[in-house]
Amino acid sequence: MTSLFLKIVLFSLIPVFTMITGGVLAIYKKPNGNIRSLILHFAAGVVFSVVAVELLPDIVREHKPAQVIIGFTLGLITMLLIKRFAEVRESDQNKPVINKIPVSLMVAIGVDIFIDGLLLGIGFSAGSKEGVLLAIALSVELLSLGMATATELGANALGKTKSILVITLLATVFFVSAVLGATLLHNLTDSAMEIVLSFGLSALLFLVTEELLTEAHEEKETIWHTSAFFIGFLLFLVLGMIL
Repeated sequence: MTSLFLKIVLFSLIPVFTMITGGVLAIYKKPNGNIRSLILHFAAGVVFSVVAVELLPDIVREHKPAQVIIGFTLGLITMLLIKRFAEVRESDQNKPVINKIPVSLMVAIGVDIFIDGLLLGIGFSAGSKEGVLLAIALSVELLSLGMATATELGANALGKTKSILVITLLATVFFVSAVLGATLLHNLTDSAMEIVLSFGLSALLFLVTEELLTEAHEEKETIWHTSAFFIGFLLFLVLGMIL
């Protein structure tokens, strides 16, 4: 095992730890409606910032519009189908969804985490310093996503043990994708990587607009809720400028 690969593995465990920690804290100290909305706004701002700071510059720099259209369209179609499938399952039950996993939201978060892991694995190839700082930034994002995931699972009355299991599985996705980014996907052609990143771009925008913010707006909006979104965006933006 090379020293670079070992470093990627070790630093990828930091976001995994922060996501599980954030989730467990939110599970055992269940936030009320206002706090839940603040967490979701903050998470949405962080994810949206990831799109602006990490994904878009890399995608635009390659100047491959055909691949961008393919990846972006596939991402949108995939997320719409998943959301539609989840809605059909809920309507077929003819009763409020309780003690159930919100499938479309969990898949959207899973795609987000998968792309984040790829970015970390690939990012270390650009330099050790860049990789370390990216790991720190992603730790902040996954901390907020862990809390947001836990609050949504709690809103669906999912048990604590099941909630922790779901969050742990999502965190594991990050670790696996970081390893893939450092090994297999690191050797993808520029065109193939453009499709992968564009797919992730579409999925992340869907996560923000159709899942996180939609859920967040179930509570009465205040200036603090709105500010939480921009604080999350600014935080990752500043961290991105340090890279």
